[in-house]
Amino acid sequence: MKSFFKNVLANIVAFVILSAVFFFFFIVVIFFSAMSGEKSVVVKKNSVLTINLKTDIIDSPTEEQASIFSVNDKNKSILLYDVLEAIKNAKTDENIKGISIETDDLNAGITQLDDIRAALEDFKKSGKFVYAYGNGVSQSTYYLGSVADQYFLNPSGMIDLKGLSTEVTFFKEFADKYGIGIEVIRHGKFKSAVEPFIRNDISDENREQLSTLLNDIWGNTAAKISVSRKIDAGQFKTAVDSLYGMIPEQSLKYKLVDKLVQKSEYDDFIKSKIGTSKDDKLNKVSITNYINSLSDKDKSGDGVAVLYASGSINNGDKYGDIYSEKYVKYIQELKNDDKVKAVVFRINSPGGSANASDEILYELQQLKKVKPVVVSFGDYAASGGYYIAMAADKIYSEPNTLTGSIGVFGVMPYYKEIANKNGIRSDIVATNANSAYYSALNGLTPYGVAQVTRSVEGTYKRFVHFVTQNRKQTFEQIDNVGGGRVWSGVRAKQIGLVDDLGTLSDAVKFAAQKAGLKSYGVTSYPKKKTAFEQIFDDLNEDDISARIIKSKIGKANYEILEQVTNEKLKSEVKMEMPYQIKIN
Repeated sequence: MKSFFKNVLANIVAFVILSAVFFFFFIVVIFFSAMSGEKSVVVKKNSVLTINLKTDIIDSPTEEQASIFSVNDKNKSILLYDVLEAIKNAKTDENIKGISIETDDLNAGITQLDDIRAALEDFKKSGKFVYAYGNGVSQSTYYLGSVADQYFLNPSGMIDLKGLSTEVTFFKEFADKYGIGIEVIRHGKFKSAVEPFIRNDISDENREQLSTLLNDIWGNTAAKISVSRKIDAGQFKTAVDSLYGMIPEQSLKYKLVDKLVQKSEYDDFIKSKIGTSKDDKLNKVSITNYINSLSDKDKSGDGVAVLYASGSINNGDKYGDIYSEKYVKYIQELKNDDKVKAVVFRINSPGGSANASDEILYELQQLKKVKPVVVSFGDYAASGGYYIAMAADKIYSEPNTLTGSIGVFGVMPYYKEIANKNGIRSDIVATNANSAYYSALNGLTPYGVAQVTRSVEGTYKRFVHFVTQNRKQTFEQIDNVGGGRVWSGVRAKQIGLVDDLGTLSDAVKFAAQKAGLKSYGVTSYPKKKTAFEQIFDDLNEDDISARIIKSKIGKANYEILEQVTNEKLKSEVKMEMPYQIKIN
């Protein structure tokens, strides 16, 4: 009898605990749903739209990294497209008198800055003002702020204006010293992603392409700044070379800024421009709140879908980055959705898995048979990121997009020497001649090298084949500009790798035009996770570990770590770009 009551009591306790757990999660879902909901914002008369971004500007909803366990985290993000639409709306909004750029740093890519800058240029055509204020101003923020009618700097502030540079780190000597072997097979002398493992210095080819890229991007950037600031190009170069931005008085003398003032003086200046008394409060609305204040357009009826593909390309079914199984589903859904009349594929990717890239390209080719497919490039559309664009009816690139990198490689590390030095040996028992063509201790066999080389060469030929079809050029023509070389958007247009230079908005307009739509709505895919989905994803042990490591070592370093530790990524044939360029 006692045993019976014990079992009943245990079941009751278990039921209560289980109920409490589900109730807790129910409350958490409601709480975070409420927190993530858009605030109701009323824009008052004589308001100033303020770009004081405390958030990341992202290309795709999948880049959102916020977690329910980081309520105070600054990882909340806003879509580039929303920012551009908000500035466009503010141009005709009677309550918005002007725009104030009040930020010292921006987490945004170079093409995102280009687009926002162009939107601000267009906004100024309304006759409304654009002013900028800074303290310790990063180079990227100054590039954006230089579009302003006047730039104000704190008397003890500085501008980190220095141009672009890159530093390439090499590991071959380190690997040799500690007995780590690295087998590298690549097609393309410009495919420099593998150089750090096979050289101790930069190759002439890599130096050439890096120099061309940096000068292309900085040339575009510097020209826009000097024109906006009305500074002679030679004088601007002198100011940059001499780091005059670091000294407030020199910034003023060489016309990098217009006035040295405190923030409150800057606010008073704006009040005087909109006819508000110094004693009155300045009505400011942040761009995030302004986006939330705009009512959604009617998205019923026919429309254009923007499918965002941002990050590295991988096999699998995860949310975040570009996972082939997920994107195959997205593309098929868009293909079968009768309300979607055209698709814009927005690519912001340095590439990744050749196999995953091929899966995505095939589905896009099937989609193209049913409805128009227009591609828009963001910061990167290189290697696999360029490959998946080959189903497009038309490709738009930004001037500073890093694109091309038509090349393939494989990297296979092995640890025979270091293992032997430490008394580790191995013997192999196999059923077939090449069952052990590769092992972590012994590396590739000679026949394994030959076969992997054939695989890399075959993948490269397949890559070039699809490019020749889309770009309507011969194999020889594409091979001449391929070889793993990365080009700026401007040069990609000149050599025929893209059709036109333009923004995401340009791509959407063309897609609607090609589909014969006079009025249309724009919907974004993939959708953001719901609060409920976010909770259960955050409880995943691997995701929690990944978040902790990523927060400690940074996203870029985490991606390198994943290449080494993730079994699915280590042995694949890769279509991947060797580096990223940011204006810091």
